Amino acid sequence: MVRLTGSISQLSNQKVLVIGDFLLDTYTVGKARRISPEAPVAVIQVEREEHRPGGAGNVALNLLSLGSNVMAVGRMGEDLAGELLIQTLQSEGISTEGLFVQAGYSTPVKNRVVAENQQIVRIDRESLLPIPEMLEQQIIEKLSSFLKDVKVVAVSDYGKGFLSPTLLSVLMTEAKTRGIPVITDPKGIDFAKYQGSTILKPNLKEAYEAVNLPFGSSLDEVAKRVLKLTQAEVLMITRSECGISLFYPTGKREDFPVAVREVKDVTGAGDTVLAILACSVASGLPLDEAAQLSNVAAGIAIERFGCARVTLCDLAHRLLELDVDNKVFNEYHFFALQEVLRGKSLAIIGLSSKDGFSPALFEAIQGLRHRENWKVLVNVLDERPSPAFIQMLASLHTIDFITLYQEGMNKLCSSIQPHEIYLASKEGLQKIELEAILF
Repeated sequence: MVRLTGSISQLSNQKVLVIGDFLLDTYTVGKARRISPEAPVAVIQVEREEHRPGGAGNVALNLLSLGSNVMAVGRMGEDLAGELLIQTLQSEGISTEGLFVQAGYSTPVKNRVVAENQQIVRIDRESLLPIPEMLEQQIIEKLSSFLKDVKVVAVSDYGKGFLSPTLLSVLMTEAKTRGIPVITDPKGIDFAKYQGSTILKPNLKEAYEAVNLPFGSSLDEVAKRVLKLTQAEVLMITRSECGISLFYPTGKREDFPVAVREVKDVTGAGDTVLAILACSVASGLPLDEAAQLSNVAAGIAIERFGCARVTLCDLAHRLLELDVDNKVFNEYHFFALQEVLRGKSLAIIGLSSKDGFSPALFEAIQGLRHRENWKVLVNVLDERPSPAFIQMLASLHTIDFITLYQEGMNKLCSSIQPHEIYLASKEGLQKIELEAILF
């Protein structure tokens, strides 16, 4: 995990093209006060309504949260839902040049009625229309310009009829000609139309259904058949609480478990995985690291309600939780620390075990930590601090982070730029001018 914590610093502002089915997710949120006298159902007193891009739109928003430059390619209907989708994506800074309005098509809307953080019912409004030949040709003619400077293509298929075999075939060919990886999140049982994908990312159920094998059959056999059918370079199967598995044409398999605290809502978790995977590949991360980051992000997403956007800060928080034992950090964690500390104030204390740890010092540190939105980092100045001393510091709730002198404190101070710096002694804390990095 230490390598992963450093990996997120490599996620960069690369251009990613997201193509697929753009949906509008709406949430009618309220409280269940009573049972209806008309039928044995709850009466929901509505408190608010929310609208969020779903499907490929959720993938695009997650990519944006990770710092990617995103272009969206898809279709909308001539309706309010389509207008809301485009307005939201544009306001977030996503390029919508590739979003086309199709007459007679209804923008898919999934309305979830929610009470007490429980989904009561989902109401879908959609028209499953194949993409018209004229619109298909229009998009194909523009693919060359859409792919300019793109590092990765993320295909998000929700089975709404937009991603025709012809459009997919041309997209795969154009991307391959330019050396652009294509990561595909498939839908349905016809995986043959995804031939040319660099990475194919079905869930467990989709993988079994695509090769018509009964659930419970050997997953390795399922993967072998899917790879043969699609000619993908890598098959990534998302397995819910079992994590993610990678399969290669050589027969190699890699499994990555997921750490989840509490499953609240799996809505959009697949979108999150696709986004993290695309961002990681675009940034040049090795595939195993990309898979592990995707796994961590998925674990965060399903702990939240609705289509969750997972940010670099979210990833940093979770990786530090998984990675760091007893709050002790090293240089691999510095980027994650920066993300976690964004918007917060930081006080750094230089402390040596030779000076002891007096009640006066404890009270002084406690005073720093109890200020609103402040974090305290203790840098141990000893060349070889005893494990017992480090363990004692880690046990104090008033200390958030611990670093060691030989592990790059100068780099940390210059990169994080603390608001206050102190030297500790038995008498308490001595404040040092911010310009002077003394440790």
